[in-house]
Amino acid sequence: MSQCNDTISHGGDPYALLARRAIIHWLQRGEIMEPPPDLPAEMVHTRAGVFVTLFEKKPAGGEAFRGCLGSIWPKHESIAAEIISIAIASAQYDPRCQPVRLDEMERIEITVSVLEEPVPIKSRDELDPRVFGVVVSGRGCQGLLLPDLPGVDTVEQQLEIAARKAGLEVAQVERMLRFRVQKHVG
Repeated sequence: MSQCNDTISHGGDPYALLARRAIIHWLQRGEIMEPPPDLPAEMVHTRAGVFVTLFEKKPAGGEAFRGCLGSIWPKHESIAAEIISIAIASAQYDPRCQPVRLDEMERIEITVSVLEEPVPIKSRDELDPRVFGVVVSGRGCQGLLLPDLPGVDTVEQQLEIAARKAGLEVAQVERMLRFRVQKHVG
């Protein structure tokens, strides 16, 4: 049996495994799966924003970005339902990437980032790109950048990228929120 068919009870991070199972279920059946009964209680009884990031491991080394979508604020009744929905969207509907195919799944590494509730900050001095993600907004636009990303080492880089995602210059940012994430990799 391939690792793609692992169940939550067979070990590994339950958040990342649920994301994998949701994508495979969608690719095999074309339907959204129900949360399985063997999930940890916090995944079933807690709500939070979630991002799912996909990278394909290359045989010659390295990796290729294959999708990342998410929501700052929860839209579903549980973290589990949020992961299922967002995992499918990341694999199939990220406009920056071709949809993931079933035959690619054994090479896909999945990171599930569960967001703590974002809190307003008054100054860039309250940011640390290794610890906090940031949401910037201004002129009716909003951009988000997750924390601890390779190549994002300074607050200035973090704000520039988040502002660019919002279609803004850093000087146009009117409001900033910061948040922590719990990362789950599998």
